[in-house]
Amino acid sequence: MSAPDRELLPWPAEEFVARLRAEGVQRYHDQHPFHARMHAGALSRRELQTWTLNRYYYQTRIPIKDALIVSKSEDPAFRRAWIRRVHDHDGDGPDSGGLALWLRLAEAVGLDRQEVASCRRVLPGVRFACDAYVTLCRESPLVVAVASSLTEMFAPDLMSKRIAAWEQHYPWVGAEALAYFRSRVPRARRDGEEGLAFVVASATSRPLQELCVAALVKKTEILWHLVDCVQMACAAETAAAKAAE
Repeated sequence: MSAPDRELLPWPAEEFVARLRAEGVQRYHDQHPFHARMHAGALSRRELQTWTLNRYYYQTRIPIKDALIVSKSEDPAFRRAWIRRVHDHDGDGPDSGGLALWLRLAEAVGLDRQEVASCRRVLPGVRFACDAYVTLCRESPLVVAVASSLTEMFAPDLMSKRIAAWEQHYPWVGAEALAYFRSRVPRARRDGEEGLAFVVASATSRPLQELCVAALVKKTEILWHLVDCVQMACAAETAAAKAAE
């Protein structure tokens, strides 16, 4: 078989998974300098508040993109399994689910719950990045949209590290307020494994596999950009405060 012909063949499952994992490990936002400062206990109360407020907007996009993914599938079994993710974030009532847990975190860091829920103060760059994630899922084939969610494979380690860091460095927040992080450790592990299995089974051509890898890369860029925007806003606020002294 010639080299061009081999380049058209789908990657074996092991190689496909290795490529997905390699891109995620290299690009995931756990390596962002802002997160490094967070985990080292170097963030101010104001910086934690800015991150919490803006990250909430990303949280609100998750059930929306998951509903879009559900709508793309003709398979009732897939829809039954995936819709659980919508319930994980939206809950079964107004004060349950991941979004409610995040608002409790917002209150614990000193923010007004209603102000955070309104998303009025979300940075434009954060809004743009998070909306781009929804657009990616809306405009992509089902397997590619699922592949964009595979950052979940790397979330459990980040969440575990975040819990330990917040308990050690930001005890004033309160351990009970970290319930969202705790809940995501097992759920993200479960979701990541299920998503990966679906992508590996469904991306049966090289072009489709490459689109899946590209979608995962795009998602990591979106997450990184979100933290970039928060970091720049915090730096600008600090600079303005020093100039006013």
